[in-house]
Amino acid sequence: MTTIDVRPTTPDSDSTSSTHNYRLLWRWHFYAGVFVAPILFVMAVTGSIYLFKQPFDAAMQRDVREVAAVANPVPLADQVAAAQAVKPGVAIRAVIPPSGPDRSTRVIFQGADPGPFADGVSVYVNPADATVLGTVDDAATFMTMIRKIHGELMAGVVGDRIVETAACWSLILIATGTYMWWTTRKRAAPKRRTRASLRRLHMWTGVGAGVAIVFLVLSGLPWSGFWGDYVNKAQAYFDSGYPEVTSSSTLTGDLSHHPDVKVPWAAENLPVPESTAHHGGGGGVLQPGAIALEAALTAARPAIRDCPPGQCDLKMLLPAEPTGVYTVVTDHYRDPSAGQTLHIDQYSGKILTDYGWNEYGVMAKAVELGIAIHEGRRYGLVNLLVMLGACLALITLIVTGVWMWWKRRPKGRIGAPRRPANGRTTWGVVALLAVLGLLFPLAGLTMVVMVIIDRVVDRVVVKVRG
Repeated sequence: MTTIDVRPTTPDSDSTSSTHNYRLLWRWHFYAGVFVAPILFVMAVTGSIYLFKQPFDAAMQRDVREVAAVANPVPLADQVAAAQAVKPGVAIRAVIPPSGPDRSTRVIFQGADPGPFADGVSVYVNPADATVLGTVDDAATFMTMIRKIHGELMAGVVGDRIVETAACWSLILIATGTYMWWTTRKRAAPKRRTRASLRRLHMWTGVGAGVAIVFLVLSGLPWSGFWGDYVNKAQAYFDSGYPEVTSSSTLTGDLSHHPDVKVPWAAENLPVPESTAHHGGGGGVLQPGAIALEAALTAARPAIRDCPPGQCDLKMLLPAEPTGVYTVVTDHYRDPSAGQTLHIDQYSGKILTDYGWNEYGVMAKAVELGIAIHEGRRYGLVNLLVMLGACLALITLIVTGVWMWWKRRPKGRIGAPRRPANGRTTWGVVALLAVLGLLFPLAGLTMVVMVIIDRVVDRVVVKVRG
């Protein structure tokens, strides 16, 4: 039968505050590791793979994405009509015009899953003659599976909350691990060679990559459901100057959840203005009387500050109702400061909202830059290799940590570090855990649960042995 090991696993004297803190924090470090190690391992593995999404998708879908250079493309409306013939009766979610003369047009239709991580069905069209090149179910691609595992463990909202909680707990692991390293950096290594080697590898990996891992966690949290929504609302309220517009209750972030046509994070709370209905037009794809796609794109181009072909994609979200708007998003491959979000009246072609880097607040700019670095694309190959190194370092920490525990664990026992003898908790430790718990509420909530479980288990063990 497996029991809790309550052997002294730290120095015998419990009189000094440093020894007391060491024992207490080692115990928290142990439980944090037990709780999040499997989840963090999955996130690190999938994250390291997802860094290569752009080149991987480009290579796997080359036959539908690349075409012979086109000098005189057919009207965009004709290309969309050709795509609609393949998916009759299915709602169009977005259109991505060619980013260069040798690229196809991508028309994204509504998929089967309307959820927060919804993926559509993409139809690729040759701009030269409106020939359909092929169809890709975005929900069934390899990188989509990797993204869903990385972001939600393929378990929807519940999985998203689990991932967010594990990411927050990783900060507790790093904080407690840093304290333990600092207070024991001069202590002799274990006598057993394997354990000594594992300890050195674990320690120096954490010291060397700790900052990068913290950055990965903090820059990834804005995507999470609970904490991300809180930060998004906070930056919109305190930090960003959203323009005053006559709007519906719809926010720009609600227009599309497809990962390839999402608006910038900083623009998600931008109110969506309403188009003013009037007669005329007739070239719209969805709404009678709306101007043609080319006309909306032509209206937007003079306001676009920086979106060179081959370095940036223009993405068009189409109006879904008579008062809706065309939304044009510029998605620069590397530079988040070049991104813009424009809302265009679907009948007149008037630009109703132009929102970009100059309108972002300090917090929004930091998040946008953090996302670009997190994805390994802001500073080219160096950025990608550093993020890949951080993922590999996290995998190393998890493997060596579990291995060390397994080596020192008594047979038939869990081998948890012993609770300090006097049972007190110093104010420094309380402050550290309280700050982390307040900044990251899901971690704080589970921290309280862990304290209760720890107390209950300890009392049960004492009764059993008594």
